[in-house]
Amino acid sequence: MLLLNFSHPIPTDQLTRLEQLTGQTIARIIEIKTQIDPQAPLVPQIVALADACQLSPDEWQTAPLLIVPPSLNFVAVTLLAELHGRCGYFPAMVRTRPVEGALPPRYEIAEVINLQAVRDAARARR
Repeated sequence: MLLLNFSHPIPTDQLTRLEQLTGQTIARIIEIKTQIDPQAPLVPQIVALADACQLSPDEWQTAPLLIVPPSLNFVAVTLLAELHGRCGYFPAMVRTRPVEGALPPRYEIAEVINLQAVRDAARARR
């Protein structure tokens, strides 16, 4: 599985938890620095973030992908649209949460969400 991390680095213990949750080995982690210029148009910056993954068209469409989205909402939703266009489906997403009472602040893996399954289920509620 390829982990595309558009967020904070993930500690080794949390990577282990992620493998337990998915039942798959993380073969490669691609860390993408997600800084945007709020004064510039967003879409070209999102395209550049996806390009920074350096995946081939075949990899976008066939590799098992897991996404850790950026926390900034408008960046995350626009990035998701870009990735859907490249993959042809919604990739699974990792939700993180703050560790309560941790000093300094730390994040842990909360769950893995199959976004394609969410989309498919929503179609039944039309």
